[in-house]
Amino acid sequence: MIVKTGRFGQITVAEDEVIHLQHGLLGFPQYTRFCLYDAGDETLILWLQSLDEPQIAFPVLEPKIFKLDYSVRLSAMELRELKLDNVNQSAVFSILTIPTDVSQMTANLKAPLVVNLKERIARQVVLQENEYGIRHPMFKELRQHLVTLSSQRAQAVGQGGEGAAQPTGAVI
Repeated sequence: MIVKTGRFGQITVAEDEVIHLQHGLLGFPQYTRFCLYDAGDETLILWLQSLDEPQIAFPVLEPKIFKLDYSVRLSAMELRELKLDNVNQSAVFSILTIPTDVSQMTANLKAPLVVNLKERIARQVVLQENEYGIRHPMFKELRQHLVTLSSQRAQAVGQGGEGAAQPTGAVI
């Protein structure tokens, strides 16, 4: 299907790239069909693009990139709904808030998006642990991770290896 998005222009999404959120996202229960879109800008940030309302796209990032000790515990009901035996069979994303001053970027660690990539179903879960907040500052950690990646890529290219460049604008 062809989707004319507000942020990325026209993108093509195959049926097997659609992610279904039965309950939608918190505050957006009416939107249940999404795709993960990589804008190809080397920030590691992906976009959860709504297919029901093309003007809606949420920046998302795997929290382990900037918080190495992050862990998600799902209830038996959540595991069943996601058709998972355990959370390790899924991809976990935090929804980001990116203000004009990107150094003030935050991640919602309290309510991550858990995606069963094999079944293409997802759910935003609210974790019961009190250690995580909805506005976790993470710009410094993300920047450090990007600097490290850039350095590793430069070394690999310098040693005759290939960089791990992603194609620009890819649905994953």
